[in-house]
Amino acid sequence: MNTPTFSFSFLLPRYWINWLGIIILYTISWLPYRLQLGLGKLIGRLLYITVKSRRKIAARNLEICFPEMSEQARKSLLIKNFESTGIALFESSMGWWWPQWRIKRIAHVEGLEHLEDALKSGQGVLLATYHMMCLEICGRVFGQAHPCVAFYRPHNNPLMEYFQYKGRARDNRYLIGAKNVKGLLEALTNNEACYYLPDQDYGRRRSVFVPFFAEPQACTTTGTTLFAKESNCKVIVLMPERLPNGKGYKITLTPALDNYPSGDDQVDATRLNKLIEQGIMKAPEQYMWLHRRFKTRPDRKQASVYK
Repeated sequence: MNTPTFSFSFLLPRYWINWLGIIILYTISWLPYRLQLGLGKLIGRLLYITVKSRRKIAARNLEICFPEMSEQARKSLLIKNFESTGIALFESSMGWWWPQWRIKRIAHVEGLEHLEDALKSGQGVLLATYHMMCLEICGRVFGQAHPCVAFYRPHNNPLMEYFQYKGRARDNRYLIGAKNVKGLLEALTNNEACYYLPDQDYGRRRSVFVPFFAEPQACTTTGTTLFAKESNCKVIVLMPERLPNGKGYKITLTPALDNYPSGDDQVDATRLNKLIEQGIMKAPEQYMWLHRRFKTRPDRKQASVYK
């Protein structure tokens, strides 16, 4: 794998703004944990007021997914979601730079035996997870329990990619770029446990339209089925969440999915979406509702649900 290395070009003026942000976040990361949570909520409230485009997207997603919920309840959930978004900014710096002893103090993992049993069978494991706001730090939390391989989208900024890779690789094995499908299959074949996030709208290619919450036709990738079939690996759902009252983070692993893949992409995608829904409902305010989850429609002529 091509691990990013430090370049002296990072010291050029075009990166100075990036360095300023990195220094600020690194400094804040040493503040007490609960104080950072409070600062994150304040930042989130500011984002709620200023980032109107994303606020509208998140509000529309909640309207689609929870039509039975009152408008007042959805607005309350939306505000909490932005607070969680602000906290995630500081959780990234915690995940990248905190020493192991600080991570251990806030780490809780349940169901690790399911992963260990699956790996003992001689098969790799695809850890299907989803975009909770606390996912960045949860990668460190679970990496201490069992170092894994991450399938991820590299940052467009080389300096930020350097810090992102180094931070995410702490306590984990290594990272594979999202375009390197062959690399992920090789890792699974070599009995690795690999993170994979199938919950977003990645477009029509290799996708099916199946239910996601109250939306009956959400564009859902069949990548999980494809990787499981091609590598003969097990699939386990990894459920991350930020615990209330500053108690840290909890990772819950499901048992390995039986009869997966089943041979029917629609059935498999529907089943996985249901499990992801169950995980999200543990803390719905922490999910990344800001993503345009329903941007791809079954009918190409259909107007966007976000207009």
